[in-house]
Amino acid sequence: MPSKNVKPVIESEGGSFSFRVKIGDYEVEIKGTRDEVTKTIENLPEMVTNVHKAFEIVKPKTVATITVKTEPTGKQTQESPSQSYPKITSPASSKEAVVRILETDWGKWRPRTTEELKEALKANDLKYSGRVLSETLDELADKGLLRRWNTTSGFVYILAEKKSLRVGKES
Repeated sequence: MPSKNVKPVIESEGGSFSFRVKIGDYEVEIKGTRDEVTKTIENLPEMVTNVHKAFEIVKPKTVATITVKTEPTGKQTQESPSQSYPKITSPASSKEAVVRILETDWGKWRPRTTEELKEALKANDLKYSGRVLSETLDELADKGLLRRWNTTSGFVYILAEKKSLRVGKES
């Protein structure tokens, strides 16, 4: 259920009475006589649940399932950065660099931590500060170009699925 930022508004004009409540993205307004509205409010928990279910049917579902397979580690060998990180062409900005890294097989294979991305950029002789990289990742995630979620090892990032552009609207 969306965040419960409940803000009830009660208005009374002449003989009519209304009660409006907003929960997250949803808003419900009840109008009638004071008695009708009061009786309806008694059933409000059930009604809000039903309204929420009705909106859930309409709401687009975004589900991402990621399976990460690892090989047994027996003896771990430390790979050099040139072997473990992809090579990219010289980018014009930190945003372009991050997107290019994540477009490679290395970036698509599984979500990458900020530290992994920093090391991949360093392997390409691109030295962005932690603050610049963090701001870049935040901006790309906010624009919907990257998917981001928190894990036990911190935030991880992967390219978002391509969105169709709407005519007349730029991202």
